[in-house]
Amino acid sequence: MQTAVNAGLTAIGVAWGFRSAEELRASGADALAYEPSDLLPLFAYGVPDVSKAEKALTDYGFGFRYFETKDEAVSYLRDTCAGKSVSMGGSMTMKQLGFPENFADSTDVHWHWIDKGVYCQTPDVYLSSANGLSETGEIVNIDGKCNRVAATLFGPKRCIFVCGVNKLRPDLQSAIERARNIAAPLNAKRLNKKTPCAVDGRCHNCKSPERICRAMVIHMGVPSGFESCEVVLIGEKLGF
Repeated sequence: MQTAVNAGLTAIGVAWGFRSAEELRASGADALAYEPSDLLPLFAYGVPDVSKAEKALTDYGFGFRYFETKDEAVSYLRDTCAGKSVSMGGSMTMKQLGFPENFADSTDVHWHWIDKGVYCQTPDVYLSSANGLSETGEIVNIDGKCNRVAATLFGPKRCIFVCGVNKLRPDLQSAIERARNIAAPLNAKRLNKKTPCAVDGRCHNCKSPERICRAMVIHMGVPSGFESCEVVLIGEKLGF
């Protein structure tokens, strides 16, 4: 690792070996691979450029925060949402961050995965992740019932997209490619859907009645009805 850093080369830390992610970061890793499949986008697109993404997103009016670890992000989100009503769409990222348990003591939380039939349409804050995020400033989400993407467009006062750095791609096309060929197949498999992508991990633009890709939303700016819209990017692999 240090040899690559000293030589001015890109250093990729392999986190499934003998060293922890924290040790690899401290050694100067430019990016982390948590499993072999994580190497593919790094080889294809290079190390995600967080600074470029920040500039593009803020130019389009989005707020932006970057945290190296999920614990730092959780602390920020707890403080931001304290005393407010909060809704969350279906999100493996939010589940990995410990929601809604981490909010129960200070926030009025509604999550349709848990509160069946209970859904706050106009919360103070809506928390979502993204299926793809581009360094050129676009946020991509695919949905089936579409309640999740609908709430990122209208209703809440504030929307916060919480994403692991694994969601970041260099441009809109590669962010869409990620949403369709990584996030959607993994979610279809998780939900035991009878779709081709659940079998082979690739989008076939199928006509299956169990298809979960019913709508794609691309945020190119902050919807005019929101008080604010923010991206919280975390330097870890989170969600699908």
